[in-house]
Amino acid sequence: MTERSGDEGTLIIIGGGEDKEGDKVILRAVAERLRGGKLVLATIASRSPDGYFEAYRKAFADLGASELVELYVEDRAETHDPEKLALLDGAGGVFFSGGDQLRISSQIGDTPIERRVREIWRAGGVLAGTSAGASVMSDTMMVRGASAETHRIGGLQMAPGLGLVRDVIIDQHFAERGRIGRLLGAVAQSPRVLGLGIDEDTALIVKGDTFTVIGSGGVYVVDAEGVTASNIAEAKTDGALSILDVRLHVLADGDSFDLRSRRPQGQPAPIRVA
Repeated sequence: MTERSGDEGTLIIIGGGEDKEGDKVILRAVAERLRGGKLVLATIASRSPDGYFEAYRKAFADLGASELVELYVEDRAETHDPEKLALLDGAGGVFFSGGDQLRISSQIGDTPIERRVREIWRAGGVLAGTSAGASVMSDTMMVRGASAETHRIGGLQMAPGLGLVRDVIIDQHFAERGRIGRLLGAVAQSPRVLGLGIDEDTALIVKGDTFTVIGSGGVYVVDAEGVTASNIAEAKTDGALSILDVRLHVLADGDSFDLRSRRPQGQPAPIRVA
């Protein structure tokens, strides 16, 4: 569920690799929610952000995003810099680009910049994040874990995220990097949370306790609430994970999901023929 005050805006959580040259469905969704304000591109997740801003400036140029500015901090001390904070003045949205999600949480967590970002969202603005910028939106985020193999006990590194969406854990580049094993490992450790695996060029549009899928790929929802047994606590380190009666939903463009009831909404969206 999202951190709620009643008037907050929209979260757009992107699995990475969003289209920047074609129909740009996901970036268009971000631009449409700026309400005339500028878009702040936060490149904090990258240790070498050169090129990010220009790529997004070009991609947003014909989407109605009238002003795009870059926000980058080398360290936490810069989060108190009045010039950095001034970049967020008049913003209709903030977009976190990719890199390392631990850089975002460790550099701006519990700082004036994070508080200002939340203020923008609570006032009705849009917060978007792609790849690492997607993972950091949950209260607990996955930092490290092997891809493209069965999950091995002890192979995950987790850390606190920004907590904009609670009781979920988000993984990105999902099908492309074969990350189903590590998402199962994450929910086995904490069946209270839903695992959300988001493919590239695919996003969740989160409003309140409901999200809708947009984009060309799939979203995998792993629900361990009904699990009857797993070996997560007993198996030796590096042993293969065993987990029984786990529930899996696969959602596509147009499908919706209620995070509170942990159930899809309505019927699967019809296939769209180009």
